[in-house]
Amino acid sequence: MKVKIIKPDSTLYEGEAKLLQLPGTGGLFEIMNNHAPIISALAKGRLRVVVTDSDTRLFDINGGVVKGQQNDILVLVQ
Repeated sequence: MKVKIIKPDSTLYEGEAKLLQLPGTGGLFEIMNNHAPIISALAKGRLRVVVTDSDTRLFDINGGVVKGQQNDILVLVQ
């Protein structure tokens, strides 16, 4: 799936991913390929992007929102 993670002043990540783990306001949740459409608020925590089995990226965030549909995920973070 295509993932884009952006802050107001920069792009943190743009590319393909197998899995996203996000700190939702109700706890951690994951988005994988072919996930149902989603819009969710994010809480302060660690965002995990699994690119391949041997490549995982971690980002500390102070909250934000995620929108996803048809394997196109946009994450806006603070």
